Amino acid sequence: MTGSPHLSDHFSDEHSDSGRVRWRRFAVLTVPAVAVTAGLGIALAQGALAASFAVSGQQFKVSASSLEGEGFAQYGGVDVNAREELIPVAVTAIREARLHNLCQSVVTTLPVVGDISLNLTAGKKTPVEASNLFVDATQLSGDAVFSNIEIGRDASTLDKGPADAQGMQDLFAQQADTVRISNLQQTAWATNAGTFKLSGLSMNVSKGKKECF
Repeated sequence: MTGSPHLSDHFSDEHSDSGRVRWRRFAVLTVPAVAVTAGLGIALAQGALAASFAVSGQQFKVSASSLEGEGFAQYGGVDVNAREELIPVAVTAIREARLHNLCQSVVTTLPVVGDISLNLTAGKKTPVEASNLFVDATQLSGDAVFSNIEIGRDASTLDKGPADAQGMQDLFAQQADTVRISNLQQTAWATNAGTFKLSGLSMNVSKGKKECF
């Protein structure tokens, strides 16, 4: 049994090496999750998170012939989906808003069936009314007019929009007393409002790709 101590040592070394490999693999797997959790924590602490719910994996389109608002603010933020992935957005917040000829659409592609479109329209006669409106958008276009606009204000000091319409300190933002946008078109991840009054609401589901723009 002269060689047995060497065999024992060899076994211990292999066992030790195996343990180290497993710990390395564990670390590689957990670092992304820890990083995401840390990122969410920082975002929460600094007010960067936009929507107060997990957003879906689909953006939707919104159009209106005109939008009139009182108490406008706009700043950068972050949405989070169900996979805890961070999605950069531009948050448009309006204390009181009225929209004429509102259209909202989302297209879902299903296996075998193909494209399915959900379309919502309202405000053709009486405008849609919303209070404390927040839209987390990735694209916005139209013809805009602002009154008493402040461009380049620190996002953490905004005070003209809804009470919670503030972003992270040191980040770019803008705000105005009033805003009017004609031929509004925007693509968004989320919308939320304190109240949302949809006059003449109509919803339609159809096969094929039918979007607001």
